[in-house]
Amino acid sequence: MVQQSKRQEERVTINKEFESYDAFINEYVTNISRSGVFIRSKSPLDVGTRVNLKFTVITDDIETVEGVGEVVRVEADPQGMGVVFTELPSFSKKLIEKLLVRK
Repeated sequence: MVQQSKRQEERVTINKEFESYDAFINEYVTNISRSGVFIRSKSPLDVGTRVNLKFTVITDDIETVEGVGEVVRVEADPQGMGVVFTELPSFSKKLIEKLLVRK
């Protein structure tokens, strides 16, 4: 019988606050979909890294997209990483849908 070693998976937290809804739209919504997000970063994480995502935007109120994702690709131009959502609460799913419809 072969035993697989289970490594402790650490999650990196990505927490980004935007001063306005327009700033969020300009920087991120062009790179967000129902399945994931492209995050611009000068120091992208390795493929396979699990991340806690938290994006705070100001619309009529302060709203936060939260969830868990995994880095699936790293790009040089623009520099950053593609993260697929692996766990999203229904509130975050609805907020992403609202943001995609508004753009």
